Amino acid sequence: MSKAFTKETDEGDEDVSAEPAKLPAGTRNYITRAGFDSLQAELNNLARVERPRVVETVSWAAGNGDRSENGDYIYGKRRLREIDSRIRFLTKRLEIAEVVDPTQQKDRGRVFFGATVTYEDGRGQARTITIVGIDETDTDRGRVSWISPVARALLKAREGDAVELRTPAGVETIEVVRIRYEG
Repeated sequence: MSKAFTKETDEGDEDVSAEPAKLPAGTRNYITRAGFDSLQAELNNLARVERPRVVETVSWAAGNGDRSENGDYIYGKRRLREIDSRIRFLTKRLEIAEVVDPTQQKDRGRVFFGATVTYEDGRGQARTITIVGIDETDTDRGRVSWISPVARALLKAREGDAVELRTPAGVETIEVVRIRYEG
């Protein structure tokens, strides 16, 4: 029976999952092999494990009668929308991904995608970051997107170079202390 003839609502039908960062128009989706494998594993888990489990729960809950106050059914339908949205997102991201192997970088004296860079700010505080793809960012672990302001400022710099980092507080000068490429 169609929803039009029942008292069910579309409450919660909006996409409740947080939309991951979008790529700027005209840019490529660079990603490391580890990042690509991680997204692929997440996609496989969602499609082959989690989604079938939730579908089974929703089917069971739907068979229990009144769906309007059936928590398993309502939560299950919402969770299915979240899973389907994430599956669509991951599929699109993986289709346009360009895997880059940082260990194959020929000019190891300059900062490029995949580099682990140690730099000092104007106050002499050292910070180490790894430049990765937009889907791999984890600022707690020092992994920043290659399109972030700090990564853009550092790109193509050499050890000892001072570069300008534009921040909301103004322009800050940072100095490249060390560059390395890890596998």
